[in-house]
Amino acid sequence: MLENITHEALCGASVLQLKKICEQLREEIFQTVAVCGGHLASNLGVVELTVGLHRVFRFPEDKIVFDVGHQCYAHKLLSGRADRFFTLRRRGGLSGFPKRAESEYDCFDTGHAGTSVSAALGIAKARDLQGKHFNVIALIGDGSFNNGLVYEALNSLRILHTNILIILNDNGMSISPTVGGTHEVLDGLRNGSSRGDVALFERYGLTYMGVCNGNDIEELLPALENAKKALRTGSVLLHVATRKGQGYAFCEREPDRTHGISPAQTGKEYSAALGEELLALADRDERIVAVTAAMTDALGLRPFFDAFPARAFDVGICEEHASVLSAALAAGGMRPYYAIYSTFLQRAYDEVIHDICGQGLPVTLCIDRAGISGADGETHQGVYDLSYLMPVPNLTIAVPKNIAEFRLMLRESVNMKGPLAIRYPREGAEGEASSLEIGKFEVLHSTMSDIVLYAAGERCISIGDRVVRAAHEQGIEVSLVSARFVKPLDEEMLLGRRERYVITLEDNALCGGFGAAVARLLSPSGRRVLSFGCRDVFIPHGSVGELMHEFGPDEDAVLRAVRECHARG
Repeated sequence: MLENITHEALCGASVLQLKKICEQLREEIFQTVAVCGGHLASNLGVVELTVGLHRVFRFPEDKIVFDVGHQCYAHKLLSGRADRFFTLRRRGGLSGFPKRAESEYDCFDTGHAGTSVSAALGIAKARDLQGKHFNVIALIGDGSFNNGLVYEALNSLRILHTNILIILNDNGMSISPTVGGTHEVLDGLRNGSSRGDVALFERYGLTYMGVCNGNDIEELLPALENAKKALRTGSVLLHVATRKGQGYAFCEREPDRTHGISPAQTGKEYSAALGEELLALADRDERIVAVTAAMTDALGLRPFFDAFPARAFDVGICEEHASVLSAALAAGGMRPYYAIYSTFLQRAYDEVIHDICGQGLPVTLCIDRAGISGADGETHQGVYDLSYLMPVPNLTIAVPKNIAEFRLMLRESVNMKGPLAIRYPREGAEGEASSLEIGKFEVLHSTMSDIVLYAAGERCISIGDRVVRAAHEQGIEVSLVSARFVKPLDEEMLLGRRERYVITLEDNALCGGFGAAVARLLSPSGRRVLSFGCRDVFIPHGSVGELMHEFGPDEDAVLRAVRECHARG
């Protein structure tokens, strides 16, 4: 275990000793992520930069905001948390992202891209208004620098009359390689071929300093010192070039594959099935295109991008733009499949409402990591998509019972006239699926009981199946239905069945979700509806199993509800 390293120790260390510290940090990160999972290549690339920052600046008096935050591991190791680093991403342990509640060294919670400059400006302005004097730093990667929120923040820099240091960590990557015009500007600055683009930053009110080698501590330290001095008279942009995965050959060669490391998986990933099916569909239908926001590999789209490069669009970390692009592609006669994590789709809600659904365009939203997603914690739990999508007109929402049914839904989507959202967890069982009718539930287990359980999605069906079996052993019969289309609801089945007790299960927040919709529909009938879903809290990090048991629909509670309904008769 790495011992805690103080600011004083860094200040008193020679360059050789600092390099040794960097090696120790890198090894600690590698060994911990190998066990706990986490963001590997991004953290390996910023070790020297983090050591330099902790030497030149004095945290926590000075403040640093990590954009996204998946490059904060060395910062955690250097801020009194080395003795707990082995708990990374585990339930009750250290978060994989900055958390104010975890340490005074974390001044702002992050987890999604593009927020650091806005946050740094707000912290700096609060400092000025209170007459305080400390430095405020936004550490942002070139992938996040594509995000539109960054430019909204830069646009207000002169208006706010405050000083911040923006450190641009430029490694040519987000999760996938960075793309687009901003990337080309930064690439030109990095290789010295387009110095004229410096004026772009100067017009925002920044003093541009760069480019320095962020993996060379000897070159980095004077650059940080100079930036600190320049910060006294104005805002500064320090352009730092780093190598993602620095120090480990495989990570350097495969930075996209080692961006995030997960513990061993137990099932097949839905993303692999998405890639396979889209590839087959696109081979038969030239209208099919794929869209993603910097998530090509994570969402299983690499085979499609390789096979159909002219019909594949990675627009970078620009979820709103990707949504409008998908809508316009559909308006132009194409059949777009926009693959995105549930938690990131939140950022494009306005565009989903107005540009996709408002026009009734045939865009298929492939919503990965829906429901509790695990160790990335609060900012990555996909437990709100049903609640924010259910009220939107024109939208069909599908929740497959397994991967085989997910494949069927993708095949059916090609002929749909309007928008479709398919939500699914990271992994599951291939299973079987023989038929599919849009808007219709599927009865999985039917009895003459007065209790019926409607489950939305594979995880909830698994819970429901176990409840049905446990109840049967106690002499209680329960029917089980897969609510595979939660919008529109299968009103014919819901109103046509006669059970007095209706139980709903969903891997989503209860407020505004599937259960709420069922309760509204059945309210005039006087039938009792009991809904089970995710608790009304921000769900922390931990394994999916742990978090489902603690914060999701609880199997024991459902079984108790079944027994109580049975006892009522």
